[in-house]
Amino acid sequence: MVTVEEAHQVIEQAIGTYAFPDQPAGLYDPARYFMGLGGKRIRPVMSLLSAGVFTSDLQPCIEPALAMEVFHNFTLVHDDIMDDAPLRRGAATVHTRWDINTAILSGDVLLIEAYQLLLKAPPEKLPAVLALFTQTAKEVCEGQQMDMDFEQMDVVDLDTYLTMIRLKTSVLLGCSMATGALCGGATEEEAQLLYTFGEQLGIAFQIMDDYLDAYPGEGGFGKKPGGDIERKKKTFLYIRALELSDEEAAKKLTELYASSQADKVERVLYIFNSLNIQQAATQKMEEHYKKAVNALNTLSEKGYDISVISEMGAAIMQRRH
Repeated sequence: MVTVEEAHQVIEQAIGTYAFPDQPAGLYDPARYFMGLGGKRIRPVMSLLSAGVFTSDLQPCIEPALAMEVFHNFTLVHDDIMDDAPLRRGAATVHTRWDINTAILSGDVLLIEAYQLLLKAPPEKLPAVLALFTQTAKEVCEGQQMDMDFEQMDVVDLDTYLTMIRLKTSVLLGCSMATGALCGGATEEEAQLLYTFGEQLGIAFQIMDDYLDAYPGEGGFGKKPGGDIERKKKTFLYIRALELSDEEAAKKLTELYASSQADKVERVLYIFNSLNIQQAATQKMEEHYKKAVNALNTLSEKGYDISVISEMGAAIMQRRH
C-alpha cells in the first residue's frame, strides 16, 4: 500500500508538471500561480491512499486525485473574493494581485480543468465518478451559501450548522476518497465506506478547527485565541453555548457576541468555560470521528489493509493535543 509520503510526492510532482495552456495568459497565469502556492494537499493524498487500498497501480488514479485539488483551489479563489481576503497561504490572493474579474474567470477555468482531469478516470468507473463529483460540487456551493446566510441570521441551530460544515468542507473529502477508491477498482459499496470515513472525519476536523480557534493550546503555536469571536462568526462553540443557556443568558451572550467590546473575547470564553463548552465540542468531535472509524473498520473486516488511512485520520485528529 502507498505511504502518505509517497502519495504526497506523487501529487506534488503531478501539480508541478501539469501544463496549463499558455494563452490567454491573463486567464491561465493566475490559475498557475494559485496552484503553485502550496497547501497540505489532504484531498488528493487521501484520494491516492484510498486507491492504494485496492490497487498497486496508481497511474490511472493520479489525474482524478489531482482533480480534487484543482476543484478545491477553485473554491478558494472564489472564497477569497467573497471574503475580500488579501492573502492566501502567505501570498497575495488572485483578486488582489490581478483584479476581481480575473479572479472570477481564473477560478471558473480551474473548475473546468477539474472536470477535464476527471475524464481521465477508468472508462468503466467514469459515470459513477462524474455523478459523485457533480453532486459534490453542487453541495459545496450550497454549503458556502448557507455559511453566507448565517452572517445575516440572528439564530442558527446546531443541526443546521452541522449540515453547513458537512456540505461546505466535508463532502469534498468524502468525494476525494470515494473517487480514489473507484478508480482503484473498488465497488460502489466499498467506495461508499471511504466516502463516509472522509465525510465524518471532515466534520470532526471542522469542529476541532472551531475549538482550536477559541482554545489554541499547544496546537495553536502561539496563536491568539478568539479570532472567530472577534469576527462574530457563528461556530459550534457559540451555537452550543446558546442552546445550553436560559433565555436571559442567551440574550446577553448574543448581545455580547455582536458587540466590539475590548474584552469581548475574554468574556465570551468565560461563558464558554462556565457551560463546559470544551467538553461538548470534544464529545461531538469524537462522535463523528467514531463514525468515520466504524466505516473504515467495516472495510477492514472485508480483508483490506486500511492501516495507512487509519493512521492518517488519527494524525489529523491529534492536532487538538
